[in-house]
Amino acid sequence: MKLKRFWILLLVVATFAAFAQEANKKLVYKLDIKKEITPATRRQVSQAFAAADSLKADVFLIHMNTYGGTVVDADSIRTRILQSKIPVYVFIDNNAASAGALISIACDGIYMRPGGSIGAATVVNQTGQAMPDKYQSYMRSTMRATAEAHGKDTIVTADNDTIYKWFRDPQIAEAMVDQRIFVEGISDTGKVLTFTPMEAMQNGFCEGTAENIDEVLAQVGIVDYELIEYTPSFIEKIIGFLVHPMISGLLIMAIVGGIYFEMQTPGIGFPLGIAILAAVLYFAPLYLEGLAAHWEIALFIVGVILVAVEIFVIPGFGIAGILGVSFMFIGLVLSLIDNVHFDFEGVQMRGVGVAVTTVVFGIFGGFILSLYLGKRLFTASSGPFKNMALHTVQQVDEGYVSVDTSLFRLIGKTGVTQTVLRPGGKIIIDGDVYDAVSETGFIEKGETVVVTRMESVQLFVELVEEGAQSF
Repeated sequence: MKLKRFWILLLVVATFAAFAQEANKKLVYKLDIKKEITPATRRQVSQAFAAADSLKADVFLIHMNTYGGTVVDADSIRTRILQSKIPVYVFIDNNAASAGALISIACDGIYMRPGGSIGAATVVNQTGQAMPDKYQSYMRSTMRATAEAHGKDTIVTADNDTIYKWFRDPQIAEAMVDQRIFVEGISDTGKVLTFTPMEAMQNGFCEGTAENIDEVLAQVGIVDYELIEYTPSFIEKIIGFLVHPMISGLLIMAIVGGIYFEMQTPGIGFPLGIAILAAVLYFAPLYLEGLAAHWEIALFIVGVILVAVEIFVIPGFGIAGILGVSFMFIGLVLSLIDNVHFDFEGVQMRGVGVAVTTVVFGIFGGFILSLYLGKRLFTASSGPFKNMALHTVQQVDEGYVSVDTSLFRLIGKTGVTQTVLRPGGKIIIDGDVYDAVSETGFIEKGETVVVTRMESVQLFVELVEEGAQSF
């Protein structure tokens, strides 16, 4: 009996120990940033933080190896990190350059693999050339603000001098952007600052070195933990791919090109299908992202309808065409911007600039490419789609004319001016009213005139002098 009680007690103790161990185990949520930072990265970070919050994770860990990416998306990520209630740590597995440096500095702790680097956050364009100073100025202030967000210590010396020691020095962060920034003993002018792991540790931009995730968490003080890793679904990967600015630009080119080629071919066919498919691929992921709202998509559709009305219904190009092009342009741009109706609070001008640039290059690129391909694909002699376009020319010497030939029979006939010709107006010939232009200056209403010629569907007349003979 005593032996049985002993085993029961031992089982109870073991059960409580297991529960206690499980309760002490930390939940670590890990996200990889190992590619170029794009809108897809921003989307994944947002989803990862939402998942970590719902799971009540104890630590959020970013495993990073990137050479940078779009500043707009990196800025959104660093803002999310600074606002996180969960401690955020980053393990720099070799590289945290440019936008990667900004994100890393926002984290509560930075750990680097030996041989890694952090810095070189100068804003550059697609060719690697430094952008104008207004872009660098914004990036400098963002880097400073991110470093300042971690606070500072107030130190009073023996001489009663007050010294502020930043946890991460804002001036050093700024030197990672601008080569003109001089930090004594750290950064010379003329060189953008980049730290090795040891240099970063000496200057407060790295808490330690590590070879793997286990070593990082051990330095944080977490030994017993459960690791959950964010894994994007296939649909999320597709969405992330489609919202890339370059892909958005290509889709706009396909929309413009499809509409152009549709106008070059009879009926409704393949080009229009391409334009519709490109429009769906453009707006659908942006709608799922929460960027494109119903009214922005509707604005684009209304623009397309107005342009179609202007082309096929209303002669010339007027208000409908101008409004249509404007609506299409505005719809495409606003769908790339995270605004609510016309509330642009929190929308950065850099993001607006990227959206406008993407749409402008997409439209002009699509137009120029359409002109080029139109000649290559639809030429009468060699184009693969030569039979889809009309190439027959109706020559005048073959009897084809583009005007109403019945007007030629009016030459030499007399009529009466229905209105004053100033010099244009209306005349009556055999009971029918025609537009006419005087060749001899103003002619008063009720005067007798003779048709002298007809050009460009326009009758020209002269005043018949009293007593003159007409033929």
